[in-house]
Amino acid sequence: MSLGDYPTVSLKQARERRDEIRRQVAMGINPSEYRKQQKQAQVQQGKTLAVVAQEWIETNRKKWADSNLVTIESRLKRDILPTLGHIPIKEITPGQLLDTLRAVVGRGTVSTAKRELAICSQIWRYGVACGYCAQDITYSLRGALPPLVRGHFGAITDPETLGKVLGMIDAYPGGVTVKTALWLCPRLFVRPGELRTMRWSDIDWSAREWRFVVSKTKQPHIVPLADQVLRKIESIRPVSGRGEYVLPSLRNAHKPLSNMALTAALRAMGIPGDMATAHGFRATARTLLDEILHYRVDIIAKQVKVGI
Repeated sequence: MSLGDYPTVSLKQARERRDEIRRQVAMGINPSEYRKQQKQAQVQQGKTLAVVAQEWIETNRKKWADSNLVTIESRLKRDILPTLGHIPIKEITPGQLLDTLRAVVGRGTVSTAKRELAICSQIWRYGVACGYCAQDITYSLRGALPPLVRGHFGAITDPETLGKVLGMIDAYPGGVTVKTALWLCPRLFVRPGELRTMRWSDIDWSAREWRFVVSKTKQPHIVPLADQVLRKIESIRPVSGRGEYVLPSLRNAHKPLSNMALTAALRAMGIPGDMATAHGFRATARTLLDEILHYRVDIIAKQVKVGI
């Protein structure tokens, strides 16, 4: 075994190391293996959060669905690792992790912050099991994030469930005005009051935009209109094209659709209020655009948060 290079290691230091090795041999310890174990322990103790997170992902990769893997990696790379990834996991404090998660809460995605805390908890437990850190610091953050409040608006946050509801809307047997309004709700994700009062004069067909003033904030708002949305709006022109409103009342063509019409239609299809509401499609869009489709949060905020 090498004891170091002279003169970096003095004769006195070399003798001390020699004596320590002799003591280890006398105790039945293999000095070479002991040194390797010490070096390995030092490496483990200094592993950064990014390295530990990647190890945890590789350990679990085969048992996760591809969509789940993509979501986990995206959340870590976007919200957690940019601020904490370079720090050894054993040195990260609960306060540092909480500050990082609060930044996620600050953009209006409490549910995302809670899911990311759950991911971090699994990483820290893995780190404890491997000897990279002494404790799971996420345990002390329980209750530190604000509760998830959805108010009275049921909102779908699962893509599979949303697909089923969209299929039910496509098959809705009711009137064309209500069916069109239901179809537009999850694709425009504006407040139901704004949708009901959509005017033909507010649609810019050449720019492919719907422009209006938000009733709640009194601010101008622009909603981009995709090809299929334009076709859907155009398809109702024979019904309401001569009036002011794209979606007029069923009883009075000079008034907008009733504020209860969409709720009644959802209930008629057997969709309960705690599952989906017309207003809840805004929360659906905010959650799925962020967590599943990975759109930039500033773009989501400009389109979804206006008027909430």
